[in-house]
Amino acid sequence: MYSLKQIGVIHTTFKTKEATPIQGAFNPDAEGTVEVFPEYADGLKDIETFSHIWLFYLFDRAGDLPLVLPVFLDDEPHGVFATRHPSRPNGIGMTAVRLIRISGRVLDVSGIDVLDGTPLIDIKPYVSRFDSIDDASDGWLEGKGERKKPPGRE
Repeated sequence: MYSLKQIGVIHTTFKTKEATPIQGAFNPDAEGTVEVFPEYADGLKDIETFSHIWLFYLFDRAGDLPLVLPVFLDDEPHGVFATRHPSRPNGIGMTAVRLIRISGRVLDVSGIDVLDGTPLIDIKPYVSRFDSIDDASDGWLEGKGERKKPPGRE
């Protein structure tokens, strides 16, 4: 068995799943803070040299769903591994955010799409030459336009 260590907590204005943006890219002005626990603060050395960072966190309030589920961007159900739905076997989420500033062990970020109080498990720098793939396929999302999240659908 393997266990993860929580290294901090993510703070946002989003108190409910319904109020939380589907993806930070659709709400780039949404701001939040990332509080890193004191014992991990030294790991933030040089993070301020990056414009964007990846946050890895736990979907601690997502709940259980079947492995095939409906999603807001399509009328057809899809396998959970072909979606970014928060209800997953291991409940690990990731999001790329803009790093606005760092003050001690608190990072101010924008483009956040996470519930307030979410457990942080890792931070990595966004590196454009590693994290952007020019010929990537968007799979079943190809050609799907933007949709608003329907009421009651996460």
